[in-house]
Amino acid sequence: MTAQDVEHPTVRRGRAARQSERLARSMETLPYLTRKLAPVEVISAEGLEIIEHNADTLLEEVGIEIGNFPEAIEIFRGAGADVTGTRVRFERGMCRRIITGSAPRVFTQRARNPARDVIIGDPHVVLVPAYGSPFIHNLDDGRRYATIEDFRNFVKLTYMNHTLHHGGGTLCEPVDLPVNKRHFDMVYSHIRYTDKAFMGSVTHPSRAQDSIDMVKILFGEDALEHDHVIMGLANANSPMSWDYNMLGSAKVYAENNQIVLVTPFILGGAMAPVTIAAAATQTLAEALAGMAFCQIVRPGAPVIFGSFASSMSMQSGAPTFGTPEPQLVLFVMAALARRLGVPFRSGGNFTASKVPDYQAAYESAISFMATMQAGVNFNLHTAGWLEGGLAIGYEKFILDADQASMAGAFMNGVDLSENGLALQAMIDSGPGQHMLGSPHTLANFENAFWRSEMSNNDSFEQWEAEGGQDAAVRANARWKRTLAEYQRPPLDERIDEAIVDWIDRRKASFPDSDV
Repeated sequence: MTAQDVEHPTVRRGRAARQSERLARSMETLPYLTRKLAPVEVISAEGLEIIEHNADTLLEEVGIEIGNFPEAIEIFRGAGADVTGTRVRFERGMCRRIITGSAPRVFTQRARNPARDVIIGDPHVVLVPAYGSPFIHNLDDGRRYATIEDFRNFVKLTYMNHTLHHGGGTLCEPVDLPVNKRHFDMVYSHIRYTDKAFMGSVTHPSRAQDSIDMVKILFGEDALEHDHVIMGLANANSPMSWDYNMLGSAKVYAENNQIVLVTPFILGGAMAPVTIAAAATQTLAEALAGMAFCQIVRPGAPVIFGSFASSMSMQSGAPTFGTPEPQLVLFVMAALARRLGVPFRSGGNFTASKVPDYQAAYESAISFMATMQAGVNFNLHTAGWLEGGLAIGYEKFILDADQASMAGAFMNGVDLSENGLALQAMIDSGPGQHMLGSPHTLANFENAFWRSEMSNNDSFEQWEAEGGQDAAVRANARWKRTLAEYQRPPLDERIDEAIVDWIDRRKASFPDSDV
């Protein structure tokens, strides 16, 4: 290696400064994306009508089992459903009529920083971090149980990240806290350490109510009557069943005019048949029942139609990701949501890999690309997902968020303006002449192409001279630097004190429990 092969330290510092400047500028980007690219359709209108017809057949002939929630059964009965014991059946088209008659097509979730409010619904796209992992993974510790410190770290990383528009919810499960009280610390972390919109607890209706009560202190007692400030994720207990915790939590959010994200969880071959059309049919039926319930509880309460479908290994039964079948389910469900007239949620950057390796990269890229093409409005699990969702990775979080930063450029589609067509530039250049010095190239130099902040495009010699680091090692340094540079957003001290005091009194009112 010669002296010419080694980059001078001042040059390296200059590149780092330029990267920091680009990062600072990118922090000023819009709080959500607006899609200009038309969604990809993989099935005809006639095919979608067949799936809708079959979903109605399931609701009419099979119905939904309601577990341990007599009040929900009576709510459905009062709306005209046919009830036999704990089984609720719906006449053809009933759920659809209830939903389309009142659920909003587009709505805003308010953040405590108005500049970070997100609009949910076509043609907008909101990117959201991973949700629900009991483990974390990083290069320093490997895999271990998550703690409340990890939870706060991911809240801070999400806040500092310019790609992610929403704070998310249960970024990881802080298993060092009692099960029945950890939701207080999680919701408070979203309130204290970020000013982005966020999600509350749904593990029990009382915890959903605690989440509602905390945001009433944050935004004001009356704010929830006219603003949507918190969201709850309700998963159907597939197949064709809703349980007390999920439906009860959905009721709490809906009756308080807050957002309910209604998402059946389908593992093909286990919770539904293995075929794409069947999985879509069952997902639609379960989601229709959940969204209709929310509209019966409070007409006009915002709902998001969610879909989470995974394939499985027919040899081991383990979930698999990055395979074509779940992506096709995603395309179908997005089209069904558009026909229903409600916002659509799915997820991207899924992987079954245990570490941020080649498998994690290709599975994540396949699943995230599908969300951009399908027209997803609320994209959960955008960053951090590892091990089929059992772990959230620090390095994976950084790499996923970097990959997801391309979404804006991709969904902007093709620029057909005078600048985009660049006809005069081609006329002026002529045959055999490069475009590097043309006025058009120079005018578009800064923003011509999407640029990764984590990829390395240097020469081998330059990369080797700077340590020969792979992507995971670079991401390890990035998350640590980001946490070191974190500064929490301002929060009125009186509001903060009132929330902390309320939490302390609420925690003291009942004993710790592991359930």
